[in-house]
Amino acid sequence: MATPEAEHFAALLKELKDRSGRSYGVLAGRLHVSTSTLHRYCNGDAVPNEFAPVERFARLCGASGDELVEVHRRWIVADAARRRPPAGAAEPVVVPDAVPGGGEASEPPPVSGEPELSVTSGGAGPGSRWSRLSRRTRVLIAAAGVAALLVPGTVVAVDLVGAGKDGGGSAADRVEDAGGDLAAAPEGSAPGTPRPSASPSPSGSSASASGAPSGPPYGKPSAGAGSGSGQSQSGGGSGGTGLGAPPTVTISSYNWEEPCGQHYLVNQGPDKLDPPPAPQDRRAWAESYGGVEAGNALLQLTVQGTSREAVVLKGMNVRVLSRNAPLPWSAYKMGNGCGSGITPQTFAAHLDAGHPTLRPVPGTQGDVEVPAVDFPYKVTSEDVEVFNLDMEAVNYDVTWFLELEWSSGGNEGTLRIDDHGKPFRLSGMKGRPEYVHGGPGYGWEPAGQP
Repeated sequence: MATPEAEHFAALLKELKDRSGRSYGVLAGRLHVSTSTLHRYCNGDAVPNEFAPVERFARLCGASGDELVEVHRRWIVADAARRRPPAGAAEPVVVPDAVPGGGEASEPPPVSGEPELSVTSGGAGPGSRWSRLSRRTRVLIAAAGVAALLVPGTVVAVDLVGAGKDGGGSAADRVEDAGGDLAAAPEGSAPGTPRPSASPSPSGSSASASGAPSGPPYGKPSAGAGSGSGQSQSGGGSGGTGLGAPPTVTISSYNWEEPCGQHYLVNQGPDKLDPPPAPQDRRAWAESYGGVEAGNALLQLTVQGTSREAVVLKGMNVRVLSRNAPLPWSAYKMGNGCGSGITPQTFAAHLDAGHPTLRPVPGTQGDVEVPAVDFPYKVTSEDVEVFNLDMEAVNYDVTWFLELEWSSGGNEGTLRIDDHGKPFRLSGMKGRPEYVHGGPGYGWEPAGQP
């Protein structure tokens, strides 16, 4: 049975499909799914495990930038509702057959402060059904009843917590650090000089969510379904959910311009490489050859609270771990420009700078400018934020990660955001041979060749 969240999500998909004028069969063929599966998505009978096919569906239907964001928000809420256990479900109570000493299991001690559970039947005499039950069975029934009483109270307490999302963050200007000028190109290698965190950074509980990849042919998770790592590092929050807990951070895309171009440096000639696969499999394709992302990294982060209590996102910082000479490999472009006329607001940083700082950059939608909104933001379990990052490297091969500052319910801390437990990596490609694939029947050709 479809959840209300799934129906709300499906309504938007159906609206986009009807407006596009395309049939289910045509759209299903472009998405490489069956027609019946697409029907189930648009009817609310099923929610995709990954957002990548949803994004491609929305783009095929001509969704605007704002509609893409709304589709993403509704999918996150519907996916979370799909994974949520039914209200009132109690975990099974296991009663051992015997105590190691050889006797029967003793009855559980009464719970302090909880109402005593009474069980009545047709009679209390020796012939009643209750009295005929074994002692162990009566213990099991009583324990299950106590658990059933406790669960609804917890659900009600969660539902009473509420907080709304305000109209957006402030537009305060960020100031580049004194050492923020671009660094000179290295002769060999140059160690990074990350700014120290304001507090210790012990490892904490994971706050990331994982997609279920559809199984790309290269045996690695697809970029469209993958997720990065968001780990609580410092402050009062130490993982968990609810009031005072950190948000969850998911890398929803490694190329928010998909299917537009993306570059990888690979230490092999063009005659040794297969054609580029579908957009959602390109990252795994590059990794199968030992490739490294080049030029620009276009990360898309989805941040969501774990309850209806608001979490304030105070800022996001770049931490550089190392800088070395750019890789002397060939660059391979995954696709040509898309020309959609839509550029979302981004947060951009130049990793060659001494202290890279994320700056808000306005977007465009046709001839209309989308204003840049800086931190702070607010998120809840129902109100999510999507951040499009444009990280650039020209003169260095850089390893780096991000830190997200948050506060909620009197707690505050930082979340480390990295690439599945390891730092992100981006290399400059200036002066490197560049190739682009000519399509079916052609091979890799030098870029710019007529």
